[in-house]
Amino acid sequence: MTFTPEDQAMMSRALELAARGRDTSTPNPSVGCVIAKGGRIIGEGWHAKAGEPHAEAAALAACSESPAGATAYVTLEPCSHTRPHRGPCADALVGARVARVVAALEDPNREVQGRGFQRLREAGIATEVGLLAGEAEEAHLGFLHRMRTGRPWMRLKCAASIDGRIALANGESQWITSEAARRDVHLLRRRSCAMLTGIGTVLRDDPELTVRHVECSRQPRRVVIDSRLDLPLAAKILRGEPPIVFTVSGDVGKRKQLEALGAEVVQAPIDPAKPGKTDLVAIARQLGDRGFNEVTVETGARLNGSLLESGVVDEIVLYLAPMIIGDTGQGLFAIPELTRLDQALRPKLVDSRAVGEDWRFTMRFAR
Repeated sequence: MTFTPEDQAMMSRALELAARGRDTSTPNPSVGCVIAKGGRIIGEGWHAKAGEPHAEAAALAACSESPAGATAYVTLEPCSHTRPHRGPCADALVGARVARVVAALEDPNREVQGRGFQRLREAGIATEVGLLAGEAEEAHLGFLHRMRTGRPWMRLKCAASIDGRIALANGESQWITSEAARRDVHLLRRRSCAMLTGIGTVLRDDPELTVRHVECSRQPRRVVIDSRLDLPLAAKILRGEPPIVFTVSGDVGKRKQLEALGAEVVQAPIDPAKPGKTDLVAIARQLGDRGFNEVTVETGARLNGSLLESGVVDEIVLYLAPMIIGDTGQGLFAIPELTRLDQALRPKLVDSRAVGEDWRFTMRFAR
């Protein structure tokens, strides 16, 4: 299928629009749409928030002239299912009498998955798919992953010295990385639907896990994995929007105390291979069931290692500071000893860049 330079430019603009809703559209995808006629943009829109108009409806409403005969460029297949108080976007495009729809990707959501394209074609609208598909995969990363696997895109955020240490032997870790790197981390938090940590990090660092250093209109939900319900009642993570606490503990008294402070305490399945520990794969699926598209993990070596072992980690974002702590410092990942190098986990480096005085490496696992 051949797309023109004009098609390329219009879809690039649609992807720019999609980025505007990336931090707020969850659990929906942050779709962008451009309506063009005679080489001119006559309307454009994006999906800003669940419950608000989808990108296609917003773009049609913004048209400066009739969209009849126009081309609609959309970053994801137009939806075909009826939502509360809103009809399918495919029907809206049919009703607007557009002549052509160009989509970057088919929607893997089982409620859509080709049905939007089918509706358009049945109405005689030319439909093409695949333009800037790679860029659209990245733009809709978390949503697509959740639709395909049933769990969120799970990102481990780590900060370490150049010799791979996240803290001194006594636990001191503030601050290994620069202010610029810490601000960059808050950009990651802002795009996340949830921030996940373990009880060890809460007891050691008492983190808030909120977005503070950049402008933010939607705080991510905080999630704590706390097998024995050791969460202190004065912990900062209990302030603000109530966190979700996953546990295998049967301590009814402590549960009631946490719930009185607003926390949602969830009884998690026990890991059959690790008695007394939560089943991390099951927790990942429960987070997916809640509509979380992207989850960023900020925790210590033990939970980092357990998440890697469980196979639910998709991405590691590692900030390395020009600092040497020494081999008595705490490491990044607590995993069982390897006896051969071919047993090592090998994520693929997809990006590296300087952030202030530090370096940020983004690595992903092939599934």
